[in-house]
Amino acid sequence: MGAGSIGCFVGGCLAAERVAAVTFVGRPVLAGAIAEHGLRLCGFGRAQHLPSSDLRFETEVGALEASEVVLCCVKSGATAETAQALARVLRPDAVVVSLQNGIRNAEILREHLPTQRVVAAVVGFNVIVHEGAVFQQTTTGPLVVEAEEGSPDDRWIAALRSARLQVELAKPIAPEQWTKLVVNLNNAISALSGAPTPEMLLSAKYRRAMTLLLDEALGVLDAAGIETAKFRGVPLRLMSRIFKLPTPIVRLVLRAQLEVDPESRASMYQDLERRRKTEVDVLNGEIVRLAAACGVEAPLNRRIVARVHEAEDAAKGCPRLDADALLAVLLC
Repeated sequence: MGAGSIGCFVGGCLAAERVAAVTFVGRPVLAGAIAEHGLRLCGFGRAQHLPSSDLRFETEVGALEASEVVLCCVKSGATAETAQALARVLRPDAVVVSLQNGIRNAEILREHLPTQRVVAAVVGFNVIVHEGAVFQQTTTGPLVVEAEEGSPDDRWIAALRSARLQVELAKPIAPEQWTKLVVNLNNAISALSGAPTPEMLLSAKYRRAMTLLLDEALGVLDAAGIETAKFRGVPLRLMSRIFKLPTPIVRLVLRAQLEVDPESRASMYQDLERRRKTEVDVLNGEIVRLAAACGVEAPLNRRIVARVHEAEDAAKGCPRLDADALLAVLLC
């Protein structure tokens, strides 16, 4: 449900390996592109093409009425509306898995889906969409699922693994969600600059902007008493210290931690380019709300939220701010 970049990639992997019958529900424009070109998956050793004749891509939620497992991949702002629509059509024993950014989506889904079981998950990799319905994985990483071995979820988790997706289990999952949110604070920098992820990571000035947001967020989480998980084995505070080191050292550390495609960019950048509302309010905005609830300040994240909203309102796409301009936004 919400077959965009993540939905089409994960669903496409399942369909390509023939480990599950997959129904995609997404926007009409993407339905048209897939009808013309089929669906192509690429990145990190994956190169698969599914012709449109092998796919079921629909635009109405009713197509999911018989589904055993629904992967909810809509943007966070559409979660409540989507949950209400799913409640009208899903079988009562369906499992709904939230493959979404932010902290609150599983909770919102549960409010509207009282008979279905909702499972939270964290998507640890990035996917970008190219013309012609090409879905490219641009960073490595796992799907982290709120489950335990030996649970009723083993069957569909096994299907994901059979589709050559890396799946890890975590229960409780909240520390993983907060870590992903803190890492995703950098999405706003990607969205406002248009810089590819490797360029951001290997630029001292971009890294300074990233660590300013990161350090502020960690202070807010400390005030709230919220624990975070390690990011690829590295505590977030250590990541902040690493980012402040000279670039040659950062390059060596990152090379050991993850693989990043040269063209990788955050989905928030694609949202701005397509003149869509972004998820900045459930990422940086979540830190601002949490700070207010704890009686502390988060001025840097508040400023970056305001600047992203300015770009949304202008509807001109990515404003292409360089690192100096971004630092000026944060430190004004």
